[in-house]
Amino acid sequence: MVGTRQLRLEIHGAVQGVGFRPFVYRLATELGLCGWVINDSRGVFIEVEGEQADLQAFLERLPAEKPAISIINSLETTWLAPTGFSSFEIRHSDDQGGKSVLILPDIATCPECLAEVFDPANRRYRYPFTNCTNCGPRFSIIQALPYDRPNTTMRQFVMCSACQAEYDDPADRRFHAQPNACSVCGPEVRERRSEVGGQRSEIGRNTQHAIRNTQHAIRSGQIVAVKGLGGFHLMCDARNADAIQILRQRKPRPTKPLALMARDLTQMRTLVELSPLAEKTLTSPESPIVLLRRKQDAPVAANIAPGNPTLGVMLPYTPLHHLLLRELDFPVVATSGNLSDEPICTDEREAFQRLEHIADRFLFHDRPIERHVDDSIAWILDGEMRLLRRARGFAPLPVSLPEPAPTILAVGAHLKNTIALSIGNQAFISQHIGDLETAEAMQAFERVIADFLRLYEAQPIAIAHDLHPDYLSTKWAKEKILDIGYWISADSVPNTQYPIPSIPVQHHHAHLASVLAENHIDGQALGVIWDGTGYGTDGTIWGGEFLLGDTGGYERVAHLRPFRLPGGDAAVKEPRRVALALLWELFGEAALDRDDLAPIAALSPGERSLLGQMLRKGVNTPLTTSMGRLFDGVAALLDLHQTVSFEAEAAMALEFVADGGEGGAYPLPLVELKIRDQRLKIKGESHGQSLIINHQSLILDWRPLISAILADLDQRVPIPTIAARFHNALIEAIVAVAHRVGEPRVALSGGVWQNRLLTERATSSLRENGFEVILHRQVPPNDGGVSLGQIAIAAKQLAEYDA
Repeated sequence: MVGTRQLRLEIHGAVQGVGFRPFVYRLATELGLCGWVINDSRGVFIEVEGEQADLQAFLERLPAEKPAISIINSLETTWLAPTGFSSFEIRHSDDQGGKSVLILPDIATCPECLAEVFDPANRRYRYPFTNCTNCGPRFSIIQALPYDRPNTTMRQFVMCSACQAEYDDPADRRFHAQPNACSVCGPEVRERRSEVGGQRSEIGRNTQHAIRNTQHAIRSGQIVAVKGLGGFHLMCDARNADAIQILRQRKPRPTKPLALMARDLTQMRTLVELSPLAEKTLTSPESPIVLLRRKQDAPVAANIAPGNPTLGVMLPYTPLHHLLLRELDFPVVATSGNLSDEPICTDEREAFQRLEHIADRFLFHDRPIERHVDDSIAWILDGEMRLLRRARGFAPLPVSLPEPAPTILAVGAHLKNTIALSIGNQAFISQHIGDLETAEAMQAFERVIADFLRLYEAQPIAIAHDLHPDYLSTKWAKEKILDIGYWISADSVPNTQYPIPSIPVQHHHAHLASVLAENHIDGQALGVIWDGTGYGTDGTIWGGEFLLGDTGGYERVAHLRPFRLPGGDAAVKEPRRVALALLWELFGEAALDRDDLAPIAALSPGERSLLGQMLRKGVNTPLTTSMGRLFDGVAALLDLHQTVSFEAEAAMALEFVADGGEGGAYPLPLVELKIRDQRLKIKGESHGQSLIINHQSLILDWRPLISAILADLDQRVPIPTIAARFHNALIEAIVAVAHRVGEPRVALSGGVWQNRLLTERATSSLRENGFEVILHRQVPPNDGGVSLGQIAIAAKQLAEYDA
C-alpha cells in the first residue's frame, strides 16, 4: 500500500513487569498498526507498520501515555521498508544479548487491586496476594532476567484457568503479570505460635482464620512476626506501652524509634501533621516510611519514639497488610523482623530460629522471598521528598550518571552499607544492607554483591572501597578481587590476565562525589561534609570537613579543631567521654574535678582515673575532627545523654531540645594556620598521636563555643536556648567558610545532615547569602550514599588513567 512504512523501536528502562507490552498492544491496535512487541534482558523491542501518519502518532503517544510506573531511559527508532505484517502480536521473551533492562522495585498495592480485595462479589475477595501489572512484588521475587514467571519465585505456583486467561489476554490489566494468582492457585497464608512449654504448634493454613487470629493477638498485647514483601515485620499494638517495652527488651532496641503502620490516611491524620506532599508520598507506589511531626494527642504510647517530636509512619502496601489493618481501629508498630544489627529475616524457617524468642506468633506465607528488602525511609525537606534509607520501592532502580562509566563495583562504607554497580551511564544502587557489625550482616553483604553480578552478568574492571583499612567492606574488596574476575589491558600483551584493581576512596570525598553525581553537577563545589567518622588521609578520624573539589579530587580547605576520643569506639557509645575530652582541652587535668558538670559527675572514680591516664599519655585516644562527636559532647554537657543505645541518639536529643527562636549564636571562630603553625598543639600530644595540618586550612576552633556553653550553664540559661545557640554557631561558621573560600556552590552531605533544624537553617542562610545549595534527593546523605560516590570517583580515576 502506498504510504505504508515500518518503524522499529528499541526501548531501555523500567519497562518489564509494568504492563508495557499490553499497553503497546492496545495502542498499536487502536491505531490500526500491525507488527509485534517483545521483551528480553536488554529492554523492549517493537516493530510496527502502517500509514506514516499513524506511525507518527504511535511514536508520539507511546512515551506520553506509557504506564505510570514505567521509566523510559532511551528510545531509539529506525524507519524500514514494510514486510507485510497482517496483525499485531505480543511475542514470547527473547534472552539474547547483554543484560541492561531495569529491574523494577516492589510496588505498593494499586487502587484497583485493593478494591477487588474488599469486594465480596470479586473472586479475589480477601485474597492477600492480589496484584496486577501496576503493583505487587518485583525485585523481591525475581531470580533472573528477563522478568518472566519461570525466572521468579512464583514459578512453583501453576496458574488456574481463570488466572491463565487473564495472563493471556492483552486487554486485561493482568496480562503477563508474572506474580498473578488467586486463592485457587496462588500462595497461602499460614500461622504458628511460638514455643510454648517446649512445644511448637503449627496451627493451620486457613488464610482468613490466620488473619483473624493475628488481629486478636495484636489486640491482646502480643507481638507477631508477619512475613511481608521483602521480609518479616515485628508488629504489636502501638498504643500498648507494655507490649512495646517487651518488644524493645526482646529485640533488643531500648530507645531507638519504632516505625508505625496506620490503616489509612484518616487514621494517619490522628498521628501526624500531613501536608499534601506528605500524603502524596505516603500513598505513592513506593509507599515509604515518612518522618513527620507527631500530633501532641497522637494515640500512641510514649515509648514508640521517646523524646522524639516526629514519628516514622507508613500505610499498608500489600493486600495482607491491608487485611490486617482494616479491622483494627488503631495503628501498629511495624519494625524490621530482626535482632538489632542483623538483616531482616526473609524465610520462615530462618525466622522461627532467629525470632522465636521475640515473637509470640508468626503469620507467614509460602511465596519465597528471593532477597531481603527493608522499608525505605523518607522525609519532606526543602519542598521535596528525600530519602534517608533507600530500599523497597526505590532499589534497585539506578541513579543516572553524568557520564558513562566502566563496570565498577563499589562496596560502600561500614555503617548503613549499600553496594553499587555501574553499567554505562547508570549506577545500580543496592537496597539498604545495614551496619556490617555481625556475621549475618556480612553474609547479606556478600549475597547482595553476588546477586547484582549474577543478575546483570557484570564483570567489574575495578572495585572501589573505603580508605579505612579495617572496614570489613575494605577487607572484602582486597581479599575477593581474584574471585570476581580479571581484566585485560588493550595496551599489554594479548591474552595476558591481570587481577582487577581495588581503588581506595576517602570517605568524605565519596560523600561529596555522591551529592554531586546524583545532581549531575559539572564542576566543583564546597562540600560541607559532616558526620560521625571517616578515615582521613592523615590517619586520623575526620568528620567536620569542608572539601573544595569534585569527583576528580579535593582540597581540605577547613575542618573542626581536632580533639581526642578517650577509648576510641567506646566514646561513640558514651558521649560523656567526648565531653571530658573537650573539657580536657580547656582545663587539662582539672577537668576531672568538675563535679558540677553532668558528664564528669556521671563518671565513677575508677573511670575518671583511667580516662585521665589515657588523655595524659595519649594512649587509645585517637584524634578526630568529627562534627557528630562534637554534637555528642555538647549533648552530654547539657545532660541530655551520657550514654547512648543507638547511633546519633545524643545528637538527635540536642536537635529536638533546641527552641525555635534565634537566641543568638556562640562564637566559633575561624583560625587560619600559617606555615609556622602547621603542627597543631593537642594536649597529651607528646605521648601519642600528633597531627600535621595543611598550612592553608581554616580551623573551626570550638574552644570558645564550649567556654560560652559552660558560662550559660553556670548562669542557668535554659537548655533549649543553649541548644539553639549551638546550632546557630554552626550555621554562621558554614556561611563564614563559604565566603572565605569563595565557591558559589555549597553541597551538604554526611550523617549530620539528617538534622532537620540544622539543614533547613543552613540552607536558608546560605541562600540568603547568595550561595547555591546542593542537597541529596535520590540517595541518603548518610553512609547509604557512599557507594554512589565511590563509583563516581573510581570512574574518574580510571578515565584519567586511560587518558
